[in-house]
Amino acid sequence: MIQISESAQSHFRKLIQREDLPGLGVRLAATDAGTPSADVRLEFAEPGDLSGDEWAVDCEGFTLWLDAASVPFLDGAEIDYETGATGGQLQIRAPRIKGEAPDASASLVERVRWVVEREINPQLAQHRGHVSVEEVCADGTVLLRFGGGCHGCGMADVTLKQGIEKTLMEKVPGVTAVRDATDHDSGTAPYIPRDVA
Repeated sequence: MIQISESAQSHFRKLIQREDLPGLGVRLAATDAGTPSADVRLEFAEPGDLSGDEWAVDCEGFTLWLDAASVPFLDGAEIDYETGATGGQLQIRAPRIKGEAPDASASLVERVRWVVEREINPQLAQHRGHVSVEEVCADGTVLLRFGGGCHGCGMADVTLKQGIEKTLMEKVPGVTAVRDATDHDSGTAPYIPRDVA
C-alpha cells in the first residue's frame, strides 16, 4: 500500500515527540484526486481530528492515517526524508494521484473527458480558457462549450478545428467530429475579441 522509509518515520517521530500530545499522528490525503491538479496534503492529527473512516498504518511510535476516499489514489505511494548539507526534505511520491488513463474498454465519454482534462485544458489555460464536454453523441460527435478566455474568442474556431478536434480524433478512437456549442456573442472576456480576429 504505502511505503514509509525509516528516515521519514524517524523525522515524524521527532516532530511528534516535540509536540508532546497524546495520540498525535500524521494524516495523509489526496486533494483534487484524479485530476491534473491533484496533490497530497500531509498534516498532524489528534484522535479528535479524525472523521473515523481513515485507514491506519502503524509506524514505530505513531500512526499514519490515510483519508479513506484518497486510498485508491495513494496506493503505491512512497514517503521518504532525505538529509542534505543544508537540511532535510520530505518527499512524497504518489504515482496514481492524478488517476489512470481509461483503457480501450472505457466509454467514449470517459476517454474524451480524460484527454480534455489532461491535454486540452492545460493548453487552453495558457490563454485563460477552458472547454467542458457538453455531450458525446452516439455517432462519435463531441459537443464542447468554451469558457474563460475562449468564450467569445475570435480564434475559437481555429482552436476547435486545428487543435481540439485534431487531438481528440488522434487520441480517442471513436470520435468522428467535434462541434462548438458555445454562444460566443455572450463572452465577456475573450482572449482575442471576435471583431479583431
